[in-house]
Amino acid sequence: MQISLLPALLLMSLTLLLSLFPKTQAQAQQAQWPQKTYYRSIEANGYQVFYREAGDPSRPTLLLLHGYPASSHAYRELIPLLSGHFHIIAPDNLGSGYSDKPNPDTTRYSFDLLAETMAAMTKALELKHYILYMQDFGAPVGFRLMMMQPERLSGLIVQNANAYLDGLTAKRQAFFRRAAEDRSPAMVQKLYRVTGPQGVINTQYLRDVQDRKEIMSPDSWSHDLYHLATPEQRNIQVQLFQDYQSNIDAYPKWQTFLRQQQPPTLIVWGKRDPAFIFPGATAYLRDVPKAEVHLLDAGHFSVEEKPVAIAKLIIDFVNQLPNHSR
Repeated sequence: MQISLLPALLLMSLTLLLSLFPKTQAQAQQAQWPQKTYYRSIEANGYQVFYREAGDPSRPTLLLLHGYPASSHAYRELIPLLSGHFHIIAPDNLGSGYSDKPNPDTTRYSFDLLAETMAAMTKALELKHYILYMQDFGAPVGFRLMMMQPERLSGLIVQNANAYLDGLTAKRQAFFRRAAEDRSPAMVQKLYRVTGPQGVINTQYLRDVQDRKEIMSPDSWSHDLYHLATPEQRNIQVQLFQDYQSNIDAYPKWQTFLRQQQPPTLIVWGKRDPAFIFPGATAYLRDVPKAEVHLLDAGHFSVEEKPVAIAKLIIDFVNQLPNHSR
């Protein structure tokens, strides 16, 4: 009885042909089952810092830094999409979310304090290397952190996070300058109103999605407002607004750091953002010309609108890093 070798030969030929081509983007982004997210706290700089952790610690670590008025809760959709591929740490800044909130009457809040606490947390967790993801307030914390720990930085992911005047309109620059210089009761009250329900819901989360409000989960602002329920909690953010000009003044130092260090950089920027405008994304190319830039059809909170698109870009980016940054 003769057995035809044709099917076997066809299979061998197909296998050989497939081996000649690199993995497609779809294959590179193959979905992985998410790992369980754990909710932990650790002492850092004398405070308890809350963080979400997921994924295998032997894999590349992504350190997710949140913005205003949010916390690590902002990454609740992104973490499961990445946790099958990477080790994820998403902390709450001091004064935000579930982290300690020392009374602002006795503790002066600044971005230096937030970054010092974050640096202490990375040491307490023994994070020897990490890929830094930063959004909004995450930039001033993140740049201070990476300048304190340049040897730990394996890569940089920028999402609507400014380091250039190009990303701020003249009106926005004037606002931050006045917040720093004008400590009158009227100005303090104006900043205080920004931290209330009207400011958080309508001038933050819903501002950029007026034609598609259903895309924005009410869980986002409900969670934030829970942690902005008292005058003390709101005054923490007021003090940070008053300190924001220190970040703008530091832009030249941050740019020099980028130019000298040339970290592998991915920029995913919501181009609908009227506060941190998209020229701030392409400005990074002046100092990190090899950066990968993607302008998304989204607003300031792109990770709320397009977590899957951002996750795919992150997976491709990290998988191209040397040794996957392990």
